[in-house]
Amino acid sequence: MNRDDLAAAIDHTVLGPETTVGDVERVLDDAAQYGMNACVPPCYVPEATDYEPDVTLATVVGFPHGQHHPEVKRAEAERAWEDGADELDMVLNVGRLKNGEHDAVRDDIEGVVAATPLPVKVIVETALLTDAEKHAAGKLAKEAGADYLKTSTGFADGGATVEDVELLAEYLPVKASGGIGTADEARAMLDAGAERIGASSGVGILESDE
Repeated sequence: MNRDDLAAAIDHTVLGPETTVGDVERVLDDAAQYGMNACVPPCYVPEATDYEPDVTLATVVGFPHGQHHPEVKRAEAERAWEDGADELDMVLNVGRLKNGEHDAVRDDIEGVVAATPLPVKVIVETALLTDAEKHAAGKLAKEAGADYLKTSTGFADGGATVEDVELLAEYLPVKASGGIGTADEARAMLDAGAERIGASSGVGILESDE
């Protein structure tokens, strides 16, 4: 994979609680310059699509804990689509998964998938799950029609690991996210089966690529 292909696999991300529209514009400038995608908070999607319409734009649903009411998640998805988002990264309800409420988890994902024609990545927050729960999350997301599994929100302790990417890739394409800061780390995730990288340090990843 050459540097251009690596850039195209990166979702350059800004999702912190203090994110301003200026932060979003800087991420979009970087994404446009380097050939990356971008992932921004849903409140800034209208500004983002106006500011840089040629950058593939993801936003989040049920972020960061996944415990929004399913109807709220569907409404978030619909609004993001109307506002111009190209992709959705939704957070799985970890509490329901851990409680064995698999039908509720599947229905929650299905609702977001059905709400729009946009690709849906399901964030499973691997750092909070056992391996058995990770397998369950992968199976449920696949059954619900999701397009990707994503490792992390970045708001729990721990991020993407090669082992988790390999596990999740048994079910769907993977977006490895959380703690990836260099080209070597990104390439290790891609070699393990990831197809996308989520990182706030997209520029650093590309500039570290030799």
